[in-house]
Amino acid sequence: MSYRNVLACLGLAGLLICVDGCGSRMDEAHVRADKDRKGAPDFTLKDASGAAVKLSDYRGKVVVLNFWATWCGPCKVEIPWFIDFEKQYKDRDFAVLGVSMDDDGWKSVKPYVADKKINYRVVIGSDEVTTLYGGVDSLPTTFIIDRSGKVASVHIGLVSKTTYQDEITKLLETPYDHAKPESPKTGASIPTARGLLALLHPR
Repeated sequence: MSYRNVLACLGLAGLLICVDGCGSRMDEAHVRADKDRKGAPDFTLKDASGAAVKLSDYRGKVVVLNFWATWCGPCKVEIPWFIDFEKQYKDRDFAVLGVSMDDDGWKSVKPYVADKKINYRVVIGSDEVTTLYGGVDSLPTTFIIDRSGKVASVHIGLVSKTTYQDEITKLLETPYDHAKPESPKTGASIPTARGLLALLHPR
């Protein structure tokens, strides 16, 4: 069974759940204290031009790392928000990086990016990268990464634009400390996405 088939129902379910009942708890910003953050595993993937995109090259910036697909309903809701954030914060050391999980790669992604006028960098994901991030078993899955390359929050499924905006602005207000340790090298993994979610959002 393809990645798309496995996740399609999960993505639709997430959209329906959120439309029906996204409560205040989901809409709150949950940025973990710096001392409790885990480093975001480094990786290198290629963009539409064939250029290598390395996550560690974004060190010093706040990054929205979004795992998505062209067929994912909730992703279609979020993408215009990410376009707005890229416009609004690009001059404040901020970037959105979209990791497409489409089975047919650029065949679907290139026309989609052009049609939606996506203004941030997009790459094609791999099983190796999703494994590094604990196994992305639902789309969208989004990691908010601080200036030091650490995961400050993670969202599985659709959350509100306000949630993202509050988390981004909070991290942008924190200056970059060059003395902080580097994030894990490629090959180092973090807990599963749901496990990390539990760490970041303790009950």
